Amino acid sequence: MDNPTGLHALSILSENRHGLLRDVALVMANCGANIVSTQQSIIQSGPNKGRSSLFFEYEKADDEELLLAGLRSIPAVIDVESNPPFSLVYGKRVLIFGGGAQVAQVALGAVNEADRHNIRGERISVDTIPLVGEQELATAVDAASHLARVAVLVLAGSIMGGKISKAVDRVREAGIPVISLSMVGSVPDHADLVVTDPIQAGVFAVMHASSKAVFTIDRVRGKRL
Repeated sequence: MDNPTGLHALSILSENRHGLLRDVALVMANCGANIVSTQQSIIQSGPNKGRSSLFFEYEKADDEELLLAGLRSIPAVIDVESNPPFSLVYGKRVLIFGGGAQVAQVALGAVNEADRHNIRGERISVDTIPLVGEQELATAVDAASHLARVAVLVLAGSIMGGKISKAVDRVREAGIPVISLSMVGSVPDHADLVVTDPIQAGVFAVMHASSKAVFTIDRVRGKRL
């Protein structure tokens, strides 16, 4: 698999011990591996229930074999595997938040368009969550800026405003463009692009995420289509 990002990744299975993340980071730093992203979770089921799962993406170490050996020498570590980075597996992310029926229609357009691009070698994934409630949606929008590889956020619903609009402003300030369906409320006035047809909104979102498409939101920012 080609790796234009230049990033490497590894996963670690270990005992859930205090100071584990410190020990792993120290080994990686000593081997010249610059960590660019990480996630850690406790396994909830299966034979490794209760153990820790760590995943790192990093800029190449000075000596990969020495790095893997150093990590395996940590007492709490059970296994270490090299992996492709998420950017190569899942690629850029299109997020769709809002009401169930509208989310489903936006996802229909996004998945069909992503399929066309991914067949040609791109990696664009579509993440959806149907949510009800102003606070719930505002919290989800704010959290989008903390997720990795997000290319665009689509808000799909019948009415959105208030706290959601303020969250849209914050996520746009973080560099994530927002597409809104044409709906009641103030969110359309805060979005980068307003689209009436939910299927078309999904198509536009994926086209913006694509590195090969000629469309970007920058070309139609502020418009209602």
